Amino acid sequence: MNRPKLTRLILATSAGLMMAGASAAPLNLLGFDDMSCAAWSKSKDDPDQRSAYVVWVRGFLTGHNYALPNQQVSSFSSGTLELKLNQYCSRNPTGQISDAAMRMSDELSGRNQPIKK
Repeated sequence: MNRPKLTRLILATSAGLMMAGASAAPLNLLGFDDMSCAAWSKSKDDPDQRSAYVVWVRGFLTGHNYALPNQQVSSFSSGTLELKLNQYCSRNPTGQISDAAMRMSDELSGRNQPIKK
């Protein structure tokens, strides 16, 4: 292979590798100002706040179903969702509600593999 062709091949390969790395942006989760398990625990006496967290997690799981139609999260009650959030937060008191939602999507979709942020 002559030198100009080799140079072009190296440049094209380098550009492709740089673009592949650039496309792996961090996951941007849109939620409440405080998505901590501590905030979830404090909301136990505030039905409106607790309901807002439950609705957010339901929306997250709906997004999972939209993105992964072959690995759907099945329907379940808000009471079950609250129970799962309580369980997650009691095991992970410094955790985040968003992480609990990701674990639920793993468990309830049959994936049984963590979603990577």
